[in-house]
Amino acid sequence: MMPPCFSATLLAVQALLVALTLVRTLALEGDTFHVQGIALDGPSLWVTSVDQPSRKGWLFEYSLESGKRLRAVELQQGAMYHPGGFDVDGDSLWIPVAEYRKESRSIIQRRLKQTLELLSSFEVADHIGCLTSAGGRLVGGNWDARKFYEWTPDGRQLRVRSNPLSVRYQDIKYRDGALIASGLGPAPASPSLIHWLDPEDLAPLQSAAPGRTDRKVEYSREGMDLRDGLLYLLPEDTPSRLFVFRL
Repeated sequence: MMPPCFSATLLAVQALLVALTLVRTLALEGDTFHVQGIALDGPSLWVTSVDQPSRKGWLFEYSLESGKRLRAVELQQGAMYHPGGFDVDGDSLWIPVAEYRKESRSIIQRRLKQTLELLSSFEVADHIGCLTSAGGRLVGGNWDARKFYEWTPDGRQLRVRSNPLSVRYQDIKYRDGALIASGLGPAPASPSLIHWLDPEDLAPLQSAAPGRTDRKVEYSREGMDLRDGLLYLLPEDTPSRLFVFRL
């Protein structure tokens, strides 16, 4: 019998390759510091970022049409100022905010989309770097997504699983029954990779390798979302550009 990690790696190689076509590039207004995650919601693009020198975490709202910044709110809470990949669920924004180090701690914030006010939160004894809303539960990955956690919306932990692949996922989204995860492959090459994972066993069903921007930044390095057959990637820090691909 093959070791589980070898089997999962083999599945990743054999996963259906998704072709991507770049259809739009949108420049974002203002200083985005170090981009972390994105989420799409109607005409809005939401972005999380971290300003490490100032120890501040940010949530920005942009116009998806023009790239103009519409709103901004600080997210930090004490030593926790590193927001990660996040998601929109109805009227709620679910955002992990962690200490800026591995194996630390995080607070999962639920904010009202209309006002950006904090509605509720719960703490996690690990650095949560990405999170998505998945059919009545929350799924999050720790630093480089070496582990996947699941919680109820009120913070009760349901299970923890190890990532069977050596891919360092930075943003995840639950879309159309799959867990879509974007990040970088093993060092030193660290290729740009996106996997459509089975939410139950984390086996890759489809994959894409979008490559790098003209600034030599891997497309899947930071923020990612998928809506209506379009893949949105925000890999670059200031000046940030949103790249839109058709699947």
